[in-house]
Amino acid sequence: MLRLTFLGTASSRPTVSRNVSSLALKREGRLFLLDCGEGTQRQMMRYGVGFSLDDILITHLHSDHYLGLAGLLRTMSLQGRNEPLRIWAPHGTGETIRALRDLGGDRLAFDATVHELRAGDAVEGEGFRVEAFATEHTRRSLGYALVEDVRPGRFDVAAAREMGVPEGPLFGRLHRGESVDLEDGRCVHPAELVGPPRPGRKVVYTGDTRPSAETVRISRDADVLVHEATFTEEERGRARETGHSTAADAARVAREAGVRRLVLTHISARYAERPAQLLEEARVVFPGAELARDGWSTDVPFDDAEPGDPDP
Repeated sequence: MLRLTFLGTASSRPTVSRNVSSLALKREGRLFLLDCGEGTQRQMMRYGVGFSLDDILITHLHSDHYLGLAGLLRTMSLQGRNEPLRIWAPHGTGETIRALRDLGGDRLAFDATVHELRAGDAVEGEGFRVEAFATEHTRRSLGYALVEDVRPGRFDVAAAREMGVPEGPLFGRLHRGESVDLEDGRCVHPAELVGPPRPGRKVVYTGDTRPSAETVRISRDADVLVHEATFTEEERGRARETGHSTAADAARVAREAGVRRLVLTHISARYAERPAQLLEEARVVFPGAELARDGWSTDVPFDDAEPGDPDP
């Protein structure tokens, strides 16, 4: 499973329907929180994300992206958490993050270590990594891309049965690239039953940024690009001045990168009552664009998945 849950989709300040920036990204049993604006812990409870976080990744030190850390950490401590937590943030911001972590007087009931990242660094996982990449904002900032490892090719179950390979452990060994010996003395090789390697999934989260060549590069062929879309083209000058993107900017990045899905987030309060304006603008350039809303969860399937396939 690879699932995105949008906890906060507003820029700068909350509105009645949108909280400030935060995105939960869950892959199998590992849960990441990307940004943590104020009130994020309540959004996590409201939308059933839970607090079994392993890692929090902060894109930059504008208040709507990190001030919720203090409340979230205190909430988890009061609930009796004892598992360690890792907080990741751009190089040079660790001192500020540690000061925020330590607000509230009493020591946390668990270890919350702060780590600094530069563009090109990665947080490693089993079968995937989360890569940090440079974005273009008004202060030091990073985006994050979850990139899965290449997967083995599709295993031809019907052909294996036809060759007389008994179902069970031998299927798994062949799929992992091992040759196996059958009881009749024949040796079956993986190349006879396993197709070419298949790409894993890629999800890219930009945080706040102007449109940039680096975002296009890291997003190439991504399954999902979550790109900020603070303004419409009417406010293009304001977007450039403040280091943000328009909805059309995000769509052009998505089109150039060849992504499968584009999700717009970080919506200015001026569009709180008419967010469809952003979506319409983006869809002129990238017809499949989607507009995130607080509480929305969406799964990311494998591009080559087939109905009923247990291992797509």
